Amino acid sequence: MARAHSISELRHGMAARAAAHDSDGSFPAEDFAGLRAAGLLGFLVPTRLGGMGRSFADYAALAYELGRGNGATALILNMHAAITGVLALTPDEIAEELGAPEEWFPRRDEILRSAAEGKLYAVAMSERGTGARLSAMSSRYFPEDGGYRVKGSKSFVSGSGHADGYLVAAKSAAGEVSQFLVPAGEGVTVHPTWDAMGMRATGSNDVDFDVRVPASALLGGIEGLALLATEVSPHWMVASYAAVYVGVARAAVDAAVAHATERNLRGLANVRSRVGRADAAVSAAYATVMEAARRVDAGDPESPRWVWRAKLLAGDTAAQVAASMLEAAGASAIRRGSDLERLYRDARCGALQPATSDVCADWLGVAALGGDPYREGSGPRW
Repeated sequence: MARAHSISELRHGMAARAAAHDSDGSFPAEDFAGLRAAGLLGFLVPTRLGGMGRSFADYAALAYELGRGNGATALILNMHAAITGVLALTPDEIAEELGAPEEWFPRRDEILRSAAEGKLYAVAMSERGTGARLSAMSSRYFPEDGGYRVKGSKSFVSGSGHADGYLVAAKSAAGEVSQFLVPAGEGVTVHPTWDAMGMRATGSNDVDFDVRVPASALLGGIEGLALLATEVSPHWMVASYAAVYVGVARAAVDAAVAHATERNLRGLANVRSRVGRADAAVSAAYATVMEAARRVDAGDPESPRWVWRAKLLAGDTAAQVAASMLEAAGASAIRRGSDLERLYRDARCGALQPATSDVCADWLGVAALGGDPYREGSGPRW
C-alpha cells in the first residue's frame, strides 16, 4: 500500500511519538515526513497524476490503522484526504452535471498532482459560535480584479501553520456558500489558540483570511457548491474520519491489554469482560465503517444512511470503549503520560466532531421515520 515504509512501521512510529506531541501540543512533523515518503499524501490521487489511485474503502482502512498510531496525525491527514478525495473520486460527468466549466479540470489535476508530490492541504470551514454550520457562517467572499477576495476567521483548522493550502468556505452577498483553495502565505494569519483536552497535536488553531485569490481558486469553478457537496459526497463531510476514531478505540483496547498484562490483571473477571465487550464493540463499529465505505465505492443509493451510521457508531464507540478500558486498568492509568489517559481524551472528541453524535442520530431518526433528513430535524445540518 505504501511506497517507502509499511503501514505497520508508520503506525508504530507514530504511536511511539504520540505522547510527546500530546504533551506539548506540537505538530507531528516526523509523522508527516514518513507519510510523505510513503506517498500517502497522494493516496487518493489517480495514478496518471503520480498518486496511488486508491478508493474510499482503501482510505477507510488506512485511516483506521493510522488512528491506532496517533489519532491527531490521522485527523490532519484526513482533512487533506477529504479535499483530494472529493476532487479525485468525483466522476467528470457528475462534476459537469453540477456545472463545472471545462477549465476546471486542468486546475483540479494540478491540485491533485501537487498533493502526490507532497503538498499538504487543510480544511478551514468551522467558525467560533456557529461550528460547521455553513449556512450560518460569517466569512465572506466577493469579486475583485478578476478573482475573489476571501475574508473571515476560522476555527478548528487542523494542521494550520503547516499546510501548503487551505480549503476555505465563505458566503457571497447573495448567500451562496462556496469553497476556495487558498495558498498559505500573505493574507493567511494563524493564531496559536489550540489548547484542547484531546487531539492536542492536530494544531487546530484559529486562522484569519484576508486574501485575494484568482478565479481558479474557486473549487469546482462553481459558486454555491459547498452545501450541495454535503449531499453529493456526504462521506467526506460526515464520516471520512469515522475510521480514525475506531482506530483510536482499538488502540485503547490494545493499551488496556498491555496494561493488564504488565500488572498481572488478566485473571480478573471484570477486566476480561470489559476487554471482551470492547473488542466486540470496536469490531462492530469497524465493520459498519467498512460497509459504509464499500457502499460509497459501489454507488449504492443506501450509502448515505450507512455513512451517518458509521459516524454515529464511531464517535460513541470510541468514547465508551476508552472510558471502559480506563476503568478496567484502574486508577494508575489516569496519570498524565499514561497511554490510556491520552487515548481517553482523544477518543472523547469523536462524538463532538461534526457531524456530532446528536446530529447523526437525528438525521437517522428523521430518515427512519420517512422524512427528508437533509431538510427536516432539530436544526440545520450545515
